[in-house]
Amino acid sequence: MSTILVSEEIKNQLLSFLKEHPKTELVNAYLFYIEKKFEMIPIVFPRAKKIYQSVDAAIKVLEEENELWRETQIKIALGNQSVNEKTKRIYICPFTGQVFGDNTHPNPQDAIYDWVSKCPENQERVGGLPVKRFFVSDDLKVIKNYIKPKKSLTKTVYSSVISGKLFHSKESIIEDFKNKQVKSISLIEVQSQNRFEIEDSFLAFLHEHLDESRISSFVEALSDSEEFIPYIEHWLEEEA
Repeated sequence: MSTILVSEEIKNQLLSFLKEHPKTELVNAYLFYIEKKFEMIPIVFPRAKKIYQSVDAAIKVLEEENELWRETQIKIALGNQSVNEKTKRIYICPFTGQVFGDNTHPNPQDAIYDWVSKCPENQERVGGLPVKRFFVSDDLKVIKNYIKPKKSLTKTVYSSVISGKLFHSKESIIEDFKNKQVKSISLIEVQSQNRFEIEDSFLAFLHEHLDESRISSFVEALSDSEEFIPYIEHWLEEEA
């Protein structure tokens, strides 16, 4: 049997949890312990319908699979652009660099659709018709490039695979992913849900630790503390 040692700090946290949720099942109490021991903060990524062990684990997997960001280039054209210091979102023509701002045009999304469909430089066709492909960015550092540009140029930026939006750096895409694309979830919720797929390495971790001998050792480690006896007795009655 695997020997488990439960620190006094985790015992105190577990005891507080059990007092708040006195009918907690043994497996859930054990999952609470695992979460605290490994300092885990699992996250759910709703768009991919997947759960990861942590946000850093998700970023690592998505980067390895090239599913987080891609390098691309934008054109910045010299001339009067529909962008100013109050612009928060821009729509960019990838063929000419023409741009429409959210605060300088009554309907910038319609304007960019119309522009790229008639753009002479747009040689991309689908079914014989010009593609209506364009870039969108909320990144203020990207937007700043279009405020009174001093010269025409091509600039390397990064496109989010998840949202399709442009960012000035890979780090900005990662921050956007952390802040807008995922949410934390407890290990107990991970175990009880059936809507999302658990990422392979995280699933392997759970299979390794959700072992009967480890759970028995966990109970044995708690049995030395008198305050846990009522809960242990309850768990034993459930298994009887």
